[in-house]
Amino acid sequence: MSQALTHNLSPLEQARRLERMEFAGSAAQLSPSDQAAMHRILDAKGDFVPNPQFGRANAYRRLFEEPAPVPRPDTSWYHPVMDNITEMRGRGSVRPVLLTAQQEQTLFLQFNYCRWMVARLKKETGEGPLDLARAREILDWFNRAEALRDQIAQTNLALVLAMAKRTRLSEVDFSDLVSEGNMALLRAIDKFDVARGFKFSTYACRAILKAFSRMGVKLSKYRQFFPTDFDPKLERSNYTESKREGHADDCVDEIRRIMNNNAAELTPIEREVIEHRFAVGRRRRPEAEPGALTLEQVGQIIGVTKERVRQIQNKALDKIRQSLEDGFLG
Repeated sequence: MSQALTHNLSPLEQARRLERMEFAGSAAQLSPSDQAAMHRILDAKGDFVPNPQFGRANAYRRLFEEPAPVPRPDTSWYHPVMDNITEMRGRGSVRPVLLTAQQEQTLFLQFNYCRWMVARLKKETGEGPLDLARAREILDWFNRAEALRDQIAQTNLALVLAMAKRTRLSEVDFSDLVSEGNMALLRAIDKFDVARGFKFSTYACRAILKAFSRMGVKLSKYRQFFPTDFDPKLERSNYTESKREGHADDCVDEIRRIMNNNAAELTPIEREVIEHRFAVGRRRRPEAEPGALTLEQVGQIIGVTKERVRQIQNKALDKIRQSLEDGFLG
């Protein structure tokens, strides 16, 4: 049961509320949960969908006693973040409850009749003190309306999951989408008029899809002000990258040492090719000359083709690689 909505009331309104809640008899008291429910009922506007049958004679018997009981759904299959509804329903012996048009009409008429009775009793009471008997009667109709509302919602839970899977927004978490759809389903139950002759699923699906559309519009407006979400990856440590850069620097220093000392036993032509191609070694270049030359440029300097330069380069790199491995592993 929801808590009492008294935090927005002025002290004068709260005093009037307590005055109305003075019940006859000092020993006759409602439980705290029932008192909270009464505060909630008195705060509500008492909305319901009217129907001509409510004011007729024997309306209660026609709506509650004559129709056959409507089967209650089994919601053990329901999980708000699952994707495959059919697969989950197929496990075990769970079977979905598919209501006939008559059963659906019965549920909605009973639901709105209970809400109509609550509004009628509140109107008859007026602004005067609320006695205990009248309070219990209002609570009984209110609880019956809430139970019927829950039954209708549980019977149509699959609508929300189906619509959420059909219109999944890429930037919205699936569970958030289902939560918004459930709220739209409850609003649709409160406003659906069964006397118009339509199936509730037709009305509810449009209401759920419209709620998803509004959610997408709000998200797009939010993105205009906050284009980037918090990304935990941006907060991770750069230890690995720093260690990799340090290792690369160490390798460069080692290559310079090998070139300066000729530890790889390169021939003069091989050293010249490596120095021109990668700008390493003892050779100093004029500032106007680029650091690293292409194969064709190196070939023009030493007087061979670029394919021959590639062969010399690869052979020299193999020697340097072997020297590096011997240096680190030795």
